[in-house]
Amino acid sequence: MRRLRAWCSARRRFEFCLTVAMVVALTGVCVALIMLPNTVLPKLRAAEPGATEAVGQAAAADPRLAEVRRIVEPFGSIIARQVPTGDGGRSLVVGHPDQRIEIDVLERELAEATAAVTDVWGPGWAQSALVVVASSPSEFAALLRSPGLLPAEVAAASVADPFTAGSRPTGQRVVFGADTGRRLDPEGMATLLRHELTHIAARADTVDGAPLWMLEGFADYTAHHGEDQRFSDIAPTLTAHAHAGRIPEDLPPDTDFSGPDAAFTYEKAWSICAFVAEKYDRARLVQLYHRIAAGKQDPTTEDGILREVLGTPRADFVDDWREWLRTRSA
Repeated sequence: MRRLRAWCSARRRFEFCLTVAMVVALTGVCVALIMLPNTVLPKLRAAEPGATEAVGQAAAADPRLAEVRRIVEPFGSIIARQVPTGDGGRSLVVGHPDQRIEIDVLERELAEATAAVTDVWGPGWAQSALVVVASSPSEFAALLRSPGLLPAEVAAASVADPFTAGSRPTGQRVVFGADTGRRLDPEGMATLLRHELTHIAARADTVDGAPLWMLEGFADYTAHHGEDQRFSDIAPTLTAHAHAGRIPEDLPPDTDFSGPDAAFTYEKAWSICAFVAEKYDRARLVQLYHRIAAGKQDPTTEDGILREVLGTPRADFVDDWREWLRTRSA
């Protein structure tokens, strides 16, 4: 029993000594770390909600990223790239790693697309934009503030906060659908980008409910402006109808811009604006947009605007456009 007590006493002394030695060693290490210069120590960062990939300092500080981050982060980690555009302006492309190919295309095309829109519309807009690539139909709808999923044929769209006439629109962004990159080649995506950027540029001068033949036709005209494409390349369905002698009778109504014949209607709207730019000039086309897009129109108000801007009544304007279609599609 005495031997056992002696052994336990010796073991406790050993453990005590070992503990004291460890405390002294750890204290020395802590003191040494405190004495090290800051450059030697690793930089520690606070964890952020959600993972953000490939975001530079400038892009991370862009307030537009904060606007969409709440929407896109629940759908996965994000990529954000800032792109110089316009007269000192900067645009932002945002998406997810699975959309990296589409993001690369949009980043590459954004500066040229902005310049193309400015060339037609003029410099009187921000010359920068927020462009987002959605990863799913539900994210696409959320980014566009849509209460339900959008039709599958919608490849991209633009949205803005509600605003009053004369004020500067806020919350504007262009949103590409999840499968747009699979449906369109890079050239097609660049054309679609210019179309949607035109809506961004013209938003302050556009009233909801204005005729779509003007709004969509002008955006398509700007999108194709400067491209070395034939009439039949841009408007293949319209060309086929014209070859068969089926020339449109009138300017397309808004209801025709959705449904199975929507692509054909967009071609007609583009041709109207291309006709105005060719017969009159591009400046007059922009002037016509400003007047037509300023409110809801009907044939009577359109007649008055066409007389003031182009010097022709609506009936003659339609006849001249129809004749132009015959010659252009021959």
